[in-house]
Amino acid sequence: MDQTKPTRVVLSSDHAAIELRQAIADHIAANGYEVVDIGPITAESTHYPKHGAAAAERVASGDCELGIILCGTGQGIMMAANKVKGIRCGVCSETFSAKMIRQHNNANMLSIGARVVGDSLAVEIVDTFLSTEFEGGRHATRVDMIEPQDS
Repeated sequence: MDQTKPTRVVLSSDHAAIELRQAIADHIAANGYEVVDIGPITAESTHYPKHGAAAAERVASGDCELGIILCGTGQGIMMAANKVKGIRCGVCSETFSAKMIRQHNNANMLSIGARVVGDSLAVEIVDTFLSTEFEGGRHATRVDMIEPQDS
């Protein structure tokens, strides 16, 4: 395994994205990542904000290097994750955005809408996100600018 590749990835979702989350977990585990799946396992309705925040806390604490979260559109759970200090999460429905949020924004979390993209595209988005590295340089200055400032 590539020593520079992040190895520990947290996954979570609400009830709308359980099957896709589990498929992604299986896929990335088969590619050498350690999966920390903290999402629900039953289709009983649940609240996406708590799942987004829980995954974000794992990344912000350093327990996991990256996170992948899912809900129906990917939007709500992404908003919840971004409330956690140190999290930079983007919602992506195609691979170009997944590449750019890593390369230019140093995103440490990816959000996907299970009702927006199909399974095959979701896996491509995840693979792109996980395989892209932050460029640094001028982008590091900009990333610093979007970090919350202590009062």
